[in-house]
Amino acid sequence: MTAHRFRSARRIPAALVALVVIGVVGLFLYDLAAVRAGRPAMAWRRELARRLEVHTPADLWVQVAGGVLALAGAVLLVLALTPGIRRILMMRGPEPDGAPGAGSALRAGIGRKDAAQVLRDRAMEVPGVRSARVRMGRSRVRVRATSHFRDLDEVRADLDRVIAVGIEELGLVHPPRPRLRVRRRAD
Repeated sequence: MTAHRFRSARRIPAALVALVVIGVVGLFLYDLAAVRAGRPAMAWRRELARRLEVHTPADLWVQVAGGVLALAGAVLLVLALTPGIRRILMMRGPEPDGAPGAGSALRAGIGRKDAAQVLRDRAMEVPGVRSARVRMGRSRVRVRATSHFRDLDEVRADLDRVIAVGIEELGLVHPPRPRLRVRRRAD
């Protein structure tokens, strides 16, 4: 079973777009049926046909309107294809009967800022670390620590070990790679 990222609901924009599309299509179908039945076309359709005869695609307002519609379509397409909730990292579900990878219907996630805070707290427990800053991405964790005593190589090795354990304990589906930077505090 593969874990899929959380998706944004986007119910209101989808409902509004659907209502507009249904309304326009319904209006066109009604007018088309009326013309086929021998009645004259609606006034808006006759006016649209007259304007299309007068104004060509070379007119500035036609190009602007086309550009706005193309931009709106591109935005709607991007919104439809992107997951939308990128700040939540997927976590592994509980393993039933101890079988790894069996998974369940339960989906869990943790916010990037929350995961960074957990790792920052773990980094601050390392002896010699005076301050730490953690930035959590989807594929990488950047840890910047300042040491005020102990050898930097020892602090870096301890910090590397603690961060690796912390990432493992977060239980992420795709664990990010740590990138550590330890420096001496400038007095």
